Amino acid sequence: MEVHFDFATALVIAAVLTGGVWALDAAVLSGRRGGVTGPNAHPVPWYVEYSRSFFPVILIVLLLRSFVVEPFRIPSGSMMPTLQNGDFILVNKFAYGLRAPVINQKFLGDGKPERGDVVVFRYPEDPSVAYIKRIVGLPGDRLAYRDKVLYVNGEAARQTPVSDGEWESQGLLTRTEQLGAMEHDILVSGYSRNWTWEHVVPEDSYFVLGDNRDNSRDSRFWGFLPDENLIGKAFLIWMNLDCVTGNGNCGRIGDRIR
Repeated sequence: MEVHFDFATALVIAAVLTGGVWALDAAVLSGRRGGVTGPNAHPVPWYVEYSRSFFPVILIVLLLRSFVVEPFRIPSGSMMPTLQNGDFILVNKFAYGLRAPVINQKFLGDGKPERGDVVVFRYPEDPSVAYIKRIVGLPGDRLAYRDKVLYVNGEAARQTPVSDGEWESQGLLTRTEQLGAMEHDILVSGYSRNWTWEHVVPEDSYFVLGDNRDNSRDSRFWGFLPDENLIGKAFLIWMNLDCVTGNGNCGRIGDRIR
């Protein structure tokens, strides 16, 4: 999932500019032009009118996006079958503590991810890009992967085969994987080689995998996810691009992400 435009920074700049113009006008400029009303009043400049109109809207959007929920769009299949290309999702921004926009410094709350959470985060190799994956390893966990099965602290994450003709026709096998009390579906390729690896997750870091296990660029390639890179927890599919264009997938709207 890529973000090519820093919308948060743009919102902060817009809020500062419009709020500053509005405050400056109220404190200084309106008096110089004879007030807002009266026989000596001059017309209000266009930039002041625009600032008065847009500042409250920009501020509300900034607060909601920074501290409540933020929308994202899924552009790839790395999280299939849980999320599909074209899904629009909502991300809970306060699940893991509130962070100041732009500087991303946590200032309130101490929530921590749980094993199995689907999270959106700033890609460690390029923080301007947002990624979405599933957390499979918490700080201190010993992880291993053999024969397409994940092992957490020596115990295999139970997998149950699921019959799904749609994915089988593409050479993919569907399995329900259980991480602790959480269950979710994953896809594994019937043709790709078996990955074998072992890792110990360091402090303040997580190990993340895509649910499309053999078609995902995740911690296996770029390493551990630092806690400071977390953006929030994905929790709802609110739209799908195929539904908008009339090509189906409308039934996914409203599904909770698990």
